[in-house]
Amino acid sequence: MATPGAKTTASKAGNVSSRPGTGRKRTGKVREKKRSAAETVPASPSAVAESLAFATPAIRERLARLGVRRLADLVLHLPLRYEDETELVPIARAISGASVQVEGTVIETRIEFRPRRQLLCRIEDASGTLTMRFFNFYPSQQKALARGAKVRLVGEIRRGLFGAETIHPRYRILRADTPLPESLTPVYPTTAGLSQDSIKKIVARALGETDLSETLPEEVRKRLDLQPFEASVRMLHNPPPEVAAASLQERSHPAWQRLKFDELLAQQLSMRLHYQRRSRIRAHPLRKYGELPRRLARKLPFTLTAAQSRVLDEIRADLVRSQPMQRLLQGDVGSGKTIVAALAALQAVESGFQVAVMAPTEILAEQHYRKFLHWLKPLGIDVVWLSGSLRKNERERAMEQLASGDTKLCVGTHALFQEQVVFRNLGLAIIDEQHRFGVRQRLMLRMKGGDEKTQPHQLMMSATPIPRTLAMSFYADLDVSVIDELPPGRTPVVTKLVADSRRDEVLARVREACAGGSQAYWVCPLIEESEALQLQTAIDTYERVQLEFPELKTGLVHGRMRAAEKAGVMEAFQSGEIQLLVATTVIEVGVDVPNASLMVIEHAERMGLSQLHQLRGRVGRGARSSACILLYQGPLSETARERLRIIYENNDGFEVARLDLHLRGPGEILGARQSGVPMLRFADLEQDVKLLEAARDVATVLVASRPDLVERHLERWLGGRQDYLRV
Repeated sequence: MATPGAKTTASKAGNVSSRPGTGRKRTGKVREKKRSAAETVPASPSAVAESLAFATPAIRERLARLGVRRLADLVLHLPLRYEDETELVPIARAISGASVQVEGTVIETRIEFRPRRQLLCRIEDASGTLTMRFFNFYPSQQKALARGAKVRLVGEIRRGLFGAETIHPRYRILRADTPLPESLTPVYPTTAGLSQDSIKKIVARALGETDLSETLPEEVRKRLDLQPFEASVRMLHNPPPEVAAASLQERSHPAWQRLKFDELLAQQLSMRLHYQRRSRIRAHPLRKYGELPRRLARKLPFTLTAAQSRVLDEIRADLVRSQPMQRLLQGDVGSGKTIVAALAALQAVESGFQVAVMAPTEILAEQHYRKFLHWLKPLGIDVVWLSGSLRKNERERAMEQLASGDTKLCVGTHALFQEQVVFRNLGLAIIDEQHRFGVRQRLMLRMKGGDEKTQPHQLMMSATPIPRTLAMSFYADLDVSVIDELPPGRTPVVTKLVADSRRDEVLARVREACAGGSQAYWVCPLIEESEALQLQTAIDTYERVQLEFPELKTGLVHGRMRAAEKAGVMEAFQSGEIQLLVATTVIEVGVDVPNASLMVIEHAERMGLSQLHQLRGRVGRGARSSACILLYQGPLSETARERLRIIYENNDGFEVARLDLHLRGPGEILGARQSGVPMLRFADLEQDVKLLEAARDVATVLVASRPDLVERHLERWLGGRQDYLRV
């Protein structure tokens, strides 16, 4: 059967597809799928041609868009869903809003131009009539849907003033008596110009030509009660009539369980091997204890929490080894990750090595620079600042100091991993908000400290807590440290949800807070007006609050300002000269102003949970009671309503992250769309925790005892991409 987005063609069997390929990105529900790992690394045309030589170049190109470059990829190109086309429903009995299959004879086909050009085709059966409506169509469709043609279609029926109709249904022209299928019909992920019929034929060929033998030891498969791999994939591509449709749709059928397990196992095997390879790379061992960390600790106006001390001990234990540390330090907003990183940096400096501290935004990087400078300059350690906004002579001077080794510690943005930047002896790379950097960027910084055999230690930090299942799955090749307590003195932030219609009350709250000696943020999501989104902008808001609060000193900061101008505004806010700061989300991380006790966030319904939680963490850093007001505009979508409910009810970043995982999936949380982290297509990290735990245990056994099966399993699932994905 034809699929939405497929070009209209007439096959030998007389099938005609339902919609033309318009070349648009949105081509119907059948393209709603998780991005596969294969999509992250484009396959070369030659590789596709060698593996799928039986297909035409056009088909190979379209398959490549789906991440399919080998026969094995086709075997694992599993249906998104299944449709029941085993029964016909009389038109008169079709329930409005339900997707059903009907059959009838064309009684009229015409083109209308109001309100826009469209093709209308009326069919009838013994019970009534139905109109098929197409807004995108080819002349050949009008010709095929001639009066008297017999049509079988699947679509959502709507009933209105003009009777029953369906928009862009999938249909076929029946040239002769065509029996109904005896089993559920799979619907595959597809792309423009690639019909469901074409995919089914190609998949059937792949199933006949691909090695489907087992990659699990028989005793493991039986112990875990998993079905054989070959039987599982054949059943999922061609489910027999007796299979319960619900078990396929919900992916609870034993065949789906086997495929989910194999996918999780491939991920775990890849990371386990990467962990082993990393242990063979050398790093310069650093001194465990030195005078500099002790001196800094004595000068601090606070004492490290038990959690900070614990993770610092874990980091120090890594740094004395001759294998490069790759540790993820995670903790909630304000948990004190930066001082831990500074103490680790001193361990490297005192051992005679350089340290690079990299952050994704200039504001965050500059905050780190100021903190490191404040802590380390009294110890006689110079800290260099390096960013793309520096003047040429300043940048060249900083690069000379790094190349000569005169400067031991450098803080900066993406500029740190540029080719021109050379370190004399980089011993430790600290990367904050690591998920915002691409995998190649992190690799480039790491390679500045050595070669393929010697690399610097690496400490990655994240203020976005990672749920346990996410850490088990996507960070299985990293050592993870968690700061799970906040420093004493941090006041809980009260979160309030306020409709935009009550803006006057919010303005009064801001005036009251600033008049009482506190400071406030007013955060907006956009810089300039967008007619499409119709959001309040930072510039417009800044002008309005100046008129509203003539007695207050207000400031504006956004990402398009010059670095010096932005730094000046932030410095004035930190010193208390500015009472109300209007800003975009550039202040999401890294800004620390203890006197700021109130934050107003415009259009909170448009922001993600992680961003809202990060922004909320900018207040509550002092002794004053603090509040975060989330201004929203209705009507709210179901997702927006759920996000606001979660952030309102939860202050714990780990719980927010867990619920965010449920809402968004792992790809968005990890920044994996940009970083190259392999995404799961079939397994669900919330529903399939037991499978994940079992896959982790089996991976350990297979790596130690069955390298032959490991190689075959990874080749089947990743096809050589595992090395790239975990650099």
